[in-house]
Amino acid sequence: MDTTPKITQNNNDNALNPTIDIDGLISKLLEVRDTMPGKGVQLEEAEVERLCHITRETFLAESILLEVEAPLQICGDVHGQFHDLLQIFNVGGYPPEKSYLFLGDYVDRGKHSMETIVLLFCYKVKYPRQVQLLRGNHEAASISRLYGFYDECKRRYSVKLWKTFTECFNCMPVAAIVDEKIFCCHGGLSPELLSMEQIRKIRRPVDVPDSGLLCDLLWSDPDKDIIGWADNDRGVSVVFGSNIIEDFLNKQDMELICRGHQVVDQNLCCRLKILRARRKKAIKKT
Repeated sequence: MDTTPKITQNNNDNALNPTIDIDGLISKLLEVRDTMPGKGVQLEEAEVERLCHITRETFLAESILLEVEAPLQICGDVHGQFHDLLQIFNVGGYPPEKSYLFLGDYVDRGKHSMETIVLLFCYKVKYPRQVQLLRGNHEAASISRLYGFYDECKRRYSVKLWKTFTECFNCMPVAAIVDEKIFCCHGGLSPELLSMEQIRKIRRPVDVPDSGLLCDLLWSDPDKDIIGWADNDRGVSVVFGSNIIEDFLNKQDMELICRGHQVVDQNLCCRLKILRARRKKAIKKT
């Protein structure tokens, strides 16, 4: 007897076939678009768990270092702000008409991490080529256990569901290259990063270690006041100066580094940082 599960959806873009109503989940989550911020959506735990398993396999079917093409929207930290995520789609357009690259930190801090991550996972499964999700430092058991997602899962569903999410997080890609010229990750550079092949060789599933290449990609920060490398005030990873950025871009033949992980004080509407070597020509932003 054939026990292969099926995806109930209208899209043929995805080859993975477990039983889940992706379209129904998306519709249910989008019902609150016109309500006051703060309204959540109650979902069936079993369906969310199945979604995690499908999304995990979707991530593993891709490289840990994505190669994507413009045009696409690049978005930084969402942190459980579900209505902010809906506003991003309202302004930028919904998949698949618009393509997206998210830089991580989908959960914790905000009140609706569950709705946020479930909608993004649904879009990832339904439109795997139009929606790319990188891992942030909060997509790790040690961090989401402390900053809200664990408590939300426990209060609304179960600890078991939180563990299912962490297993999925351990399979997410950690970096992307846009049009061969823009290096994207959640955190930043690493003194151990000499070639892109080092990233490609990271094996998944993998938890985030306390140090090393993977840790730095998710945790490091730029610092305009230093030259070279220094310890990070966060107590994890490192900070790097503009000379490190310029050296990296020169060696990798790239033009920009695009990252999240920090608020951009100059423009509160922007949730990412674009780092560019001073001698490089800027890419026009629209």
